[in-house]
Amino acid sequence: MIFEELFERYPCLENCRNDIHSAFMLFNSCYDNGGKILCCGNGGSAADSDHFVGELMKGFLKKRPLSDDEKNLFEDKYIADNLQKGLPAISLCAHSALMTAFENDVAPSLVFAQQVYAYAKENDVLFCFSTSGNSENIVYAAKVAKAAGIKSVAVTGKKESRLSEICDVCIRLPETETFKVQELTLPVYHCLAAMLEENFFEI
Repeated sequence: MIFEELFERYPCLENCRNDIHSAFMLFNSCYDNGGKILCCGNGGSAADSDHFVGELMKGFLKKRPLSDDEKNLFEDKYIADNLQKGLPAISLCAHSALMTAFENDVAPSLVFAQQVYAYAKENDVLFCFSTSGNSENIVYAAKVAKAAGIKSVAVTGKKESRLSEICDVCIRLPETETFKVQELTLPVYHCLAAMLEENFFEI
């Protein structure tokens, strides 16, 4: 099982087991109910945000081909044969024109909060990546998520933080140095992506 394999490969994550599973359950409920995942982070965590979205929006460990009925929607066989089913997700780090405009014209620390406010719909989940758990723009995004009535998940280092107080689930990885937290972040979200894919796609 994908979930158990994570702890076999990374025994240091055992204390995070319940929180990782809770994050999966929130994401699973999100997709069961037609929601999407909004992701944000800074620096390396922004790369993690983009990376996680990439694993959700196209085939990860599975091909996710369209059904025959779905393929019949397209006259072009190339389109029908190559499109893949996706799990809706948006990286809030990926909109450079919007981000720089808002940072320049309005309030830099609210650059992710603005997007959460505009995007958030019922059953969505915000996924926050922050090695410290205290990044101001991520904290504001989590606050707006709560005000908007959507759930939030954070991946942070092991210390208690503002995100661990605000978010519905906080996966506190057993490291404090930034690069070491990031090294453990990757297998966690790969596990979550694989579990979601396994649950929603047969092939």
